[in-house]
This record gives sequence, structure tokens and C-alpha cells, in this order.
Amino acid sequence: MGRCRCNGGELLPGRVCGDALSFYRSVLREGTACQEAAPPCLRALGLVAEDPGAPGATTAVPPEAAAIAVLRPIEEAIADQQRTYRSVQAMLSVFTRTYDDARKHEQPTLTVLAGAQVISNALEAAVDGCREELLTTQPGGGRPAHLLGEALERDVRMLARGVRQRTLYQHTVRSHAPTLAYIEQVTAAGAEVHTLVEVFERMIICDREVAFIPTSEERSDSALQIRHPALLRFLAALFDNAWARSVPVETGGLPARSPLITSDVQRAILQAVVSGETDDSIARRMGMSRRSVAKHISRVSRQLGSGSRAQLGYLLATSGLLWRGEPARLAPPGRRS
Repeated sequence: MGRCRCNGGELLPGRVCGDALSFYRSVLREGTACQEAAPPCLRALGLVAEDPGAPGATTAVPPEAAAIAVLRPIEEAIADQQRTYRSVQAMLSVFTRTYDDARKHEQPTLTVLAGAQVISNALEAAVDGCREELLTTQPGGGRPAHLLGEALERDVRMLARGVRQRTLYQHTVRSHAPTLAYIEQVTAAGAEVHTLVEVFERMIICDREVAFIPTSEERSDSALQIRHPALLRFLAALFDNAWARSVPVETGGLPARSPLITSDVQRAILQAVVSGETDDSIARRMGMSRRSVAKHISRVSRQLGSGSRAQLGYLLATSGLLWRGEPARLAPPGRRS
């Protein structure tokens, strides 16, 4: 039996066996050769054939003739696969049309709303259609009076239908008179309003069936309407988790923020200082003015005897004030231990 360096005589695409090439040259030169000496890969390519006039001998076959015999089964197999491919593709196209026709009547799960009026109309329609529950989060400080007026009319109308409304603000709204006036009126109508140090993002969820979130940091030019069940569950869980950590806004005289809330706000500001955030970044995140942030930082700097922002960050990080369970109690200026 002939030998070659192929993989057990199997043809390796793109590679020519050196033993087979040498044997083929020898057959072309001598005219015949011992059939048993022919390398297996040469026989697989159909380049040698038994010599009819000399049993046990083999002769060379022209590559053009060998190609017809070797490639035809491959071409037929390819053609058969192509026919199968086209047949399956045609069957799937029938189901694709059926699927697309059915989805045409479904509402899209994600829709981008562009323009303030378009967003307002979509929100109004969703809130007016609310049957059981409205969840809202409002980051930043106090809201403009004209927006509060629009929201008040819509919310009171909804609460009168028996819809439960829960709203999360940041602690900083407790010193914003227009927002407090709005809160007093909606809570009197049955709404529940809580505050946190930070609120993750503006969001409105109606009956856990449709939600609205901004598509950019500006939060005014476009919004994303969400109807995907998994996303709605995720957003509602975010809200419920934040609600469990929030503090109710008590009406009836609307008392000023408690020492605990003031301490929470101050701690969050100082933690941001330790993290290296700028006053502008802290102000945006905390929903207060840059001036208020600077005032908080300046007061603590004096109390700790800090001469620079870097030193303040170091003193805060090493003092342990920010990581204790109780609110930080800083000594008055001149009485640091």
C-alpha cells in the first residue's frame, strides 16, 4: 500500500501532499507504476487509475478528467443543500409575514418621545388612564411654579379617582416654598410624598404598565416611553427600594427639615468631597445651588481647621465622621479635640 504524509490519506484543503506529487511525476515520466505504491490521497483525487492493459499497474489521469469525476458529487451536494436552504427560507418567510402582521397591532415596548408638547401629551394620557397606582421620582431641587401648577391639577384629579400616588423628592425640596405648598395640597388629597438624600433619576410609572424616563441629562427635550414588562419590573423595584429608605414629608405647618435630614444631606456632600467631586457636580446631584454646597463645605472646613480642599478631604476620610452610624456631630470652631 502506498504511503503519504496526509492525515490517513484524507485530503487537506489547500495542501498538496509531497509524496503524491512525486509519485504523480514518476508515473507521468515512466508511463506506469505499481498500483499498490500509489499514495491514498492521489487515488482519492482520481489522478491515477488502473492500467487496463497491465493488471496491478496504474497510469496517470489528466487533472481535467479527474476534476469531473471528483467534483461532480461535491457540486451535486452543494446544489442539494442550496435547494434545501431555499425551501426552508420560503417556509420561514410565511411565518415571518404572519408574525409581523400580528405585531403590527401591538404597542411598541420602547418609544422615544421628542419635544416638550409631545412628552406632556403622552404623560397626561398615561396619568389620566391610571387606575391603581402612580409612582414618580423627581431629582433636583424645587420645581418651577408653573410646572407644579400643572401637576397639581392633574394629580388631584387622579387622586379623586382613588389612585394611589407615591412621589420621591430629594431632601432639598424641604426648603423650597412652592414645592412644599404643592406637597401640602396633594397630600391633603391623599398622595404620599417622601424625600431622600439622592434620587436616582426622574421617572413616572403608571400602574406598572407604562413608564417614562428622560433620554438625556437635560430631561426636557426627549423622553423614553417604556412598556416592556421586564424593564417595568426593574424600574418599579428601584422605586420600591428607594421608598423603603426615604423619609415622609409631614404636613400640618410643614416643619423645617429635621436635624437627621440635615445631617444626611451634609454627610452626602462631604462624602462627595472625599471622592473628589467638584462643587458643580455635587450641586447637580444633590439638587441644590452651588452656593449652598460651598457654604456647607466652608462651614465644615472651619470646624475641622482645614486650610485646603485636599486637606479637608484627608481630614474627613481619616476622622471617621462620615462612616459612623449616627449623624456626624462636629465640634464648634476652636473646640476640636
